[in-house]
Amino acid sequence: MFKTEPTVLKSILAVNLDVNIWSARRKLQPGDFVHSELPPEKLASLGSKRICNPSDLKVFSTLKARAVNVLDKSGVRFLGGWAIPEAKAAEIVNGLDLIAEEFKLAKDKFMKNYDQAVQNWIKDNPGWEKIIATSVVNADYVASRIAFNWQVFKVVNPTGRKKALLEAGLQSEVSNLGGTLFDEISKEARNAFNRSFMSKSMITRKALSPLKNIQQKLYDLSFVEPKVAPVASLIQSALDKIPGRGAISGTTLLMLNGLLTLLNDTSALATYAQEIIDGRSNNDSVLDALVKPDKAKEDTKPKKSEDKKQAKNPSSKLESYGLW
Repeated sequence: MFKTEPTVLKSILAVNLDVNIWSARRKLQPGDFVHSELPPEKLASLGSKRICNPSDLKVFSTLKARAVNVLDKSGVRFLGGWAIPEAKAAEIVNGLDLIAEEFKLAKDKFMKNYDQAVQNWIKDNPGWEKIIATSVVNADYVASRIAFNWQVFKVVNPTGRKKALLEAGLQSEVSNLGGTLFDEISKEARNAFNRSFMSKSMITRKALSPLKNIQQKLYDLSFVEPKVAPVASLIQSALDKIPGRGAISGTTLLMLNGLLTLLNDTSALATYAQEIIDGRSNNDSVLDALVKPDKAKEDTKPKKSEDKKQAKNPSSKLESYGLW
């Protein structure tokens, strides 16, 4: 259904995100159970105990999530990290730089207050002071386990006598890039539909942001697979049909609902993308079918005077996706 050619490596860079966040957990020891009762859930669970308030470390998880979002927005998962368009590398690295600086400031603040944070946690758990105090680790240890780094590198096809051996796994990863991209788009479309469109008779223009992000991601990665460009174009055509201002409802909302549901169906999406490439369909016919499926089917029925072998408009095969 999707196959990315090895030449795509010329246009991408690989990014590895390496973020370490201290868990603030230590293994429970037999001596910790001096009471007949178990420690409260906020303090201990699954054989471990917290020696610091987890809320003090939440900022690091938030920053890591932001970094993942920066990479997900323009990249596609690849080799345990992301493949990003080389043309977008400077913009992406700049975004990671800003997050890294925030991460450093947050780490400095946490380490400055570390000893006091531990003491506060001990006070917040009366009766369990000893099992916390006996497991406290020094600040240098904690600092070594909080870090934000990334690496950007170029992946090239191997050459030489061991070429076949070296490229076997790599070519499989490269070949799957297109499928991975459409799987990610499917997930983003499903989340957008569930979050902002489901059961709504009217939406604000803010709800269009996920769809615009999907379109931009596909545009940035249009070189990954031939079917990517027509899908990006289809989304742009839908966005162009939306009035310039005001809430969105009626047939326009129905079209967007259908588009998001279509984006969630990678098999159907691949079929329509290929038909657009082959010239057997176009953006307008697909979008019209999302709004007026019965009319699309009627318009594409061959008349008696027409050659029975005449190609039908592919929009006649468009499923309802639960919309009609």
